[in-house]
Amino acid sequence: MILRRATLGSVRAPLCLALALAAAPALAQPKADPDWPCAQRKVTTLGYGSFWTGPDLAEAGEWGNDREAAQLARKLASRRTELREVDTLLDEFTEKLDPAEKSKRLTRVFAGVFEIINGERSTVMNGITRYAQGQRRLAERIRDEADKVSELKDSPDSDPTKVASKEVANLESQFNWDRRIFDERNQSVSYVCEVPTLLEQRLGELARRIQSRV
Repeated sequence: MILRRATLGSVRAPLCLALALAAAPALAQPKADPDWPCAQRKVTTLGYGSFWTGPDLAEAGEWGNDREAAQLARKLASRRTELREVDTLLDEFTEKLDPAEKSKRLTRVFAGVFEIINGERSTVMNGITRYAQGQRRLAERIRDEADKVSELKDSPDSDPTKVASKEVANLESQFNWDRRIFDERNQSVSYVCEVPTLLEQRLGELARRIQSRV
């Protein structure tokens, strides 16, 4: 079905509104990143001190060299491991430890958990930025397509009886498809933006439970 000029104008308004709403949280921040679409403040990397008040991680030694601690860290960090399983896993690990080594080895577990989750979170953050950049490019293409259709329909040489020409029909079809993709992705951005927060919450909960056993 061919869009009339009024229809093109009507879709531009919500498109611009969606872009404005996506950019608004970032614009409210100091030194805003135009490619950060989330309401949450952008913090590219975490510091372990925000989650851990136990022994210094550096003094505990390299967590990757402690096979049992590394295995547990990877299991705890995985979102496939439910939080209700964490206490059992930690207790089983702690029961086998030499009391003199318990603090150091549990600290290594946290060091591994922190490094893994922080790395996963950084990957997600980079993905969100690429997501926003893709939306920006798609919005620019949609605006260009809308302008092109309007130009073709408003051309002095255009024949009103041939408004359904193949060129206009193809361009409007592409416009409709791109707009649909843009809208679907824009509706998903709230969920995508929650992932770093969920990872931070998991990290904080794991830190609390590990530290209670140090």
